[in-house]
Amino acid sequence: MTTAKDLFIIAMDLKRPVGQGDLSLALAGAELIDLIGAGAVAVDGDHIVPGGPPPPDDRFLGEAAAGLTRQAPYERIEDWLWRRGRDLSAAYQAALEEDGELKPQRSGRLSFGSERVEPVDTPARRHAADRWKEKEPVLTALAAVVGIDDERSDDQTGLDDGAVTTVVAAVHDAVMELEAVRQRRTIENAAFANLWRGP
Repeated sequence: MTTAKDLFIIAMDLKRPVGQGDLSLALAGAELIDLIGAGAVAVDGDHIVPGGPPPPDDRFLGEAAAGLTRQAPYERIEDWLWRRGRDLSAAYQAALEEDGELKPQRSGRLSFGSERVEPVDTPARRHAADRWKEKEPVLTALAAVVGIDDERSDDQTGLDDGAVTTVVAAVHDAVMELEAVRQRRTIENAAFANLWRGP
């Protein structure tokens, strides 16, 4: 099990409204944190430095590691989040559906893509639920970034690893940047509509 997969399952299980772009950025951050934990990458300032091989049993972590810039100057964390995060939540949804871990949602209020889905009761779902119940610091910190509030303040996240804290902060900044883009587009669209509507 990976932090990204757990985060995706929790986002659906709790049926909180989470933007696909926000979730994709957080999933990319979760993958990077798991690669740090596996020794496959290190963080030097705000850059990602490749290390050893990724865990062999996860396709997504393998893809993430394969996409790393392996020559200096290494890629900045924020740049990697945007590049790796593109449509990542849709990719996780497709993979979980293929594995039989998601099913069509009968009365769902939360839509991931065009189809409403919910987790099946599997060991993966129970594992994610256990991490959430235990308020595992990395999972809860990433969930809070995308608006899944576990009623824990930012100064109580319990993150004690500098590299992990750096990644979580980068995810937060990227999500805030995405929200600013959304707001700017909303304002521009409203102004354009008013222009055509006239006085």
